[in-house]
This record gives sequence, structure tokens and C-alpha cells, in this order.
Amino acid sequence: MEGQCEEKRELSDDGDNGLQMAPELMLDLAHKAAELLVERIQDLPEEEAWDGEFRQGLERQLMKDPPEAGRSPAEVIEQVAREILPVAMRLDHPRCFAFIPSSPTWPGVLADFMAAGYNINACTWLVGSGPSQLELVVIDWLRQWVGYPESAGGLFTSGGSAASLDAFVAAREAAGHPERATVYMSDQSHSAHIRAARIIGVRPECIRLIPSDDLFRLDLDALAQAAADDRAAGFNPIAVCANAGTSSTGTIDPIEAMADYCESESIWLHIDAAYGGFAVVTEQGKELLRGIERADSIGLDAHKWFFQPYEAGCLLVKDLSTLERAFAVRHDILQDTIWGANHPNFSDRGLQLSRSVRALKVWMSVQTFGMEAFRQAVSRGMALATQAEEYVSESQLLEMLNPASLGIVCFRINPDDTSIDEEELTEINKTILARMFWEDKAFISSTLLHGKFSLRLCIVNHTTTWDDVRETLKAIERFGQEALSSI
Repeated sequence: MEGQCEEKRELSDDGDNGLQMAPELMLDLAHKAAELLVERIQDLPEEEAWDGEFRQGLERQLMKDPPEAGRSPAEVIEQVAREILPVAMRLDHPRCFAFIPSSPTWPGVLADFMAAGYNINACTWLVGSGPSQLELVVIDWLRQWVGYPESAGGLFTSGGSAASLDAFVAAREAAGHPERATVYMSDQSHSAHIRAARIIGVRPECIRLIPSDDLFRLDLDALAQAAADDRAAGFNPIAVCANAGTSSTGTIDPIEAMADYCESESIWLHIDAAYGGFAVVTEQGKELLRGIERADSIGLDAHKWFFQPYEAGCLLVKDLSTLERAFAVRHDILQDTIWGANHPNFSDRGLQLSRSVRALKVWMSVQTFGMEAFRQAVSRGMALATQAEEYVSESQLLEMLNPASLGIVCFRINPDDTSIDEEELTEINKTILARMFWEDKAFISSTLLHGKFSLRLCIVNHTTTWDDVRETLKAIERFGQEALSSI
């Protein structure tokens, strides 16, 4: 027993617990990691926008038992930078036009590094006073940009999925948590909203997908009819979701008309502005998104069109108390947070208690570059999309399938002088997509537009140039011509 006590004293008195590093080594490793990242950024335009590997190959490389004794940390960093992280879509590549890409600013990257180093938990004022105040500052910037009143507020989230979930919880509570709740969204809405509705307890058959019109905007008459029919059948409409830039086409729903309707029917209006909402920092975007300030809640993703590293989602609500009524729950272990009474605790505004300092990256980036640089970068994406639309419209091989909107261009190969049925057109365009995937530096994606297979470019990267867009369109035309000649 005495020997065991001596051993315990020795362990507790030993300053080196096996999980620490000397300051000199820490600096060396940080410098090496930064060098590798800067090298990657410089070399990115010469790389391909996508690199992937099948699971079997990656399992052979990585599926190993954890080492009992540690390896050289420099060797570990090198392996991560050369063999693991590059095997992915390079979302910040200037020719990555798939899904919703982005290119983070370097201050944003450094912000995440510093936040991790300080090991901040932005949960309550007691635990993170400085970071909490900073989040309030950035939330207030966003509030002003969308035109919300001073009663508004919100919080940073992991992304649009968490933001929509928090919003639907607030909508349900504001409606009194009714039985037989129904929610409404366009058939073009993001799947995150369907998941959010299911999570809050809305039955799948009570999630109404309202048809969209020829321009992929929600049909307001169909919405009103669906809600009226539901009320008559004993259902309780609790929320309507509008799109401020759909993921497929960038289309903007009739926001002002939907706000009029929701106000008249006392239904919560949530606007999905995950990528498109940051257009409001430009004059053109403010006009396009007129009426967004009338929504009860708005979801935004700064890791998309505001050029931040993942994760940097955000939820704004017009009346902050609607969030706090929905999420504030007393817990004995948190009773000490009475220190800072009447100060905001972000854990009272959403589903997370433990939270990273997501607002820091936005703040550091804006402080470093200024808003004018961000306005220009967002405007450039819209301008390049308009230029791409003009190129497609002038091409004898390409056909626009919807007007360019908020940086997204939807089109396909469909030559003017040839009559090809829809089934064959679909196969031709799928072939082109596959060839772009395997044979070209660029990476594009596709979507279905009322049953039509569409190629799709999303141009929201601040490093993208017209050369990048033009060369991608030329490659599509080249592959399209080859596919047509083989018919």
C-alpha cells in the first residue's frame, strides 16, 4: 500500500504527463502546418477541383490500430497534408462550381486556429464573456444587413440544417405546440427543412411540398389553398419556408407576397437564405431580396457566400424572445451562470450547449479586409453568372433552362439545329457530366428541373475569374459536340 501511494505521488507531481510539447516544438509544428496550407493555396489553381478514392483503397491505407507509442508529429502533419485532406472535393478551387462551393479567407482560417488554441466554449456568459460579446457584435452586423429591427437577434450554428431546426422549434413553440402541425415549403426547398420538420415532430405526411412555377418560385395560390384545406381538415399550419436562393437554381420565392400571406394567417415565415442571403451586402442583392426583413426567422451560412471556413451558419429571428422561450431550460449544474445575470447565454438560444466561437472568423475577416472587399466579391459572383448566361444564350450547342440567379446558372447541351428527344438529351448531358468529372480540371454538378436533367454552375468563389468560367463552358461544349457526333 505504501509503495502504491508513493507511485501516485510521483505521477501527480510529474509535470510531463505525456500529452504536452515543448514550446519550441509547438512553434515548429505550427509553422510547418501553416507552410503546407499556404503552399496548398498557392498551388490550388493548377490542381484539379476534385480528387477522390474508393473506400477499399482508403481502408488499406488508413484502417490501422492506433499506435501504442507516438510517431513523429512532423510526420503525422505531413501525412495529413499529403494523403488525407487532399482526397476530397476542393471546394475553394476557382473551378469548383458544384453544389455551393466557397473559398475561405486566411484570417478566417487563423480565427479557427486561435479559437481552438484558446479552447473556448461559447455557451454562457460566465464561460465565454469576450467571445459571447463578439458574437453579439457580428449578429448585430447581420441584423442590420438584412434590415431587422433592434428587437431581433440570433446565434451562430453549425450550418443551415441546425439553423432551420432551431427556427422550426421556435415556430412550433410560438404556435403553442399544437397537435396535427403542418409545415409548408416549395418543391425546390432544401432537404434540410424536411429533416428539421420531422425532428420537431411533424409527421412526414404533414410536410407539404408546394409546387413551383415555370421559374421555380413557390406558387402562392397553391400554398394558400393547401393551408386552407388543412385548416378545414383540422390540421394546424405552423410554418412556411421561403427560399432566398434555392440550391438548384438560385431562384428567389415571392418573399413579399409570402410575408403578406403569413401575416394575414398568423403563420411563422422562415426564409432559407443559407447561401443567397449574403447578397444583401450589395445594392443589387438588397433589391433582389426585398422583403426579407419581414420574415420571422432567417437562416444564413457564412461558410458559403461570405467566404469563411466551415462551420459558420447563423439563425436570425425578428423577435429574440421567441428563441429564448423555446430553448432556455434551467439546469442545476449551470446554476453558477447567475454570474452575469441579465447577460445573454447563447445556450438559451439554440440546441447546443458546447459551442465553438464561430463568429470570430467573420469578425477577423471583416476587420482585416473591410466590407467593401466583401461587397465586391459577392457582386463579382453575380456578374460572372450573368456573363455565363450570356455565353450560353449565344451558344448554338447550349440551352439555358432558367435565368441566372444569385450566382447559379442552369443549362444543358441542346443544339439549335437538331431535334433530339428528352430521353436522349438526358443521356447526352449525363455523359458530359461524367466526362467533366473524370477528364477536366473543373468540377460541376447537376440537378433536376421539373424533370429535366440540368448541368449547373454555382459561381460564388471569390478567386474565380471569367477565364475559369469560360474554359469550363468550352469544355462542356467540346464534350457535347463529341457526344452529338456519335449519335
